[in-house]
This record gives sequence, C-alpha cells and structure tokens, in this order.
Amino acid sequence: MKFLSPSLLAADFSKLGDEAELISSAGADLLHIDVMDGHFVPNITFGPSVLKSLNNRNTVPYDVHLMIENPDLYIEDFVTDKTEYIVVHQEACRHLHRTISHIKSFGIKAGVSINPATSVETLYDILPFVDLVLIMSVNPGFGGQKFIPHSLKKIERLKALREEMNLDFQIEIDGGVNEDNVSEIIASGVDIVVAGSAVFKKETKNTVLQVQNLKRIMNL
Repeated sequence: MKFLSPSLLAADFSKLGDEAELISSAGADLLHIDVMDGHFVPNITFGPSVLKSLNNRNTVPYDVHLMIENPDLYIEDFVTDKTEYIVVHQEACRHLHRTISHIKSFGIKAGVSINPATSVETLYDILPFVDLVLIMSVNPGFGGQKFIPHSLKKIERLKALREEMNLDFQIEIDGGVNEDNVSEIIASGVDIVVAGSAVFKKETKNTVLQVQNLKRIMNL
C-alpha cells in the first residue's frame, strides 16, 4: 500500500482549514505541512499556531516537514495530537542523532530529509534510528517546480540500503510529482508521495478528483 500526503503549501491559504478537510475526506493518508523560516529556505510559511488551529478540523494525521534552522528549538511547538511525523533536514542539524531522539521523546515518529545535492550516503549512520527518509526532488522553498530525474536513482539507492541493513523506515518523496511521473516514482521504491500543485493547482480545480486519481495510479 502506497500513501499520499498532499502538501498544504499549494492550497488556498485563505481557506486552509477547508482545504485540509477536503483532501482528508477525498482519501488522502497524511497532511504534509511545510514549515519554512526564510533562512534555511527562501520562503516563509506556517507556524505552530496554524498547525494547532487545524486540530479543530476533521483532518488526517500531520506529516510535518521542518525546513528551518535550529529545529531543536521548535520541535515541541509542532507536537499535537494529530502529528504523526516530524521531519528535519540533515543539512540543518549539527547533531542529527540528538535531534531525532528529541522528536521521539514526544512519542512522534522521526524523519530526516535531504536536498537534491546531498548524497544518500550521508544518512548511513542515522538510518537505523529514523522512521522516515524524505528525498527532496526539487530544491526546497517553493511549490510548482519540475521534478529532478536524478531523484529516482537516490530513491533506488536508499531502498537498497534499507534492504541491506534490514530496516523498515518509510521512503517519501517531495517535489514535482504529478500523474505523469508518479508511476515511475512508485516503481523506484517510494512509500509516501507528497503532491502539492498536482492536487490543488490543476485546471479542473477538482481537488477531490485529483486526490483520487493520484491514489488510483499509485496503487495500481
């Protein structure tokens, strides 16, 4: 079974709660929340207050992606009853094992992400301690970018490492995913697909249909 985690970064910010409920009711498995601080990436998005306000809405669990500097200072702020994953960037963490342990201390699943220019091999020593690895298939900061094809080789290498090390972490991908490439992405070894523009920005404006179409293709 493959899982879809639509990204709220591509949603209509003026009706964020409605959008979150819509994709949840359409069959999304997780709600991907991109947290950007304007320092680690050149954009600013959601803070903890936005996350907690969504707790009052009928949504699926949160997949929180911290694209921020000094994430240890803010992890507790993003812990809610609906938070399933908190993912930090390898490039932003001086003491990554400590950060992963910090996340897990709240009973939350911990993940690590790497940017397009970062090798999968840099994660070797942290893989036994994480629940999820997120491969960025675009340079983080903005939605609507084109998928970087080399990401497929990184996914394949990560899957091979998972098998060699007898581990069970989930493999997630984020950036440039759409109906045209999602089959190939799934075939490379991805378990969780993040999709933003492919869900919210289609010309049809039928978000429910987009969620259902992606899930159907992913699980063929």
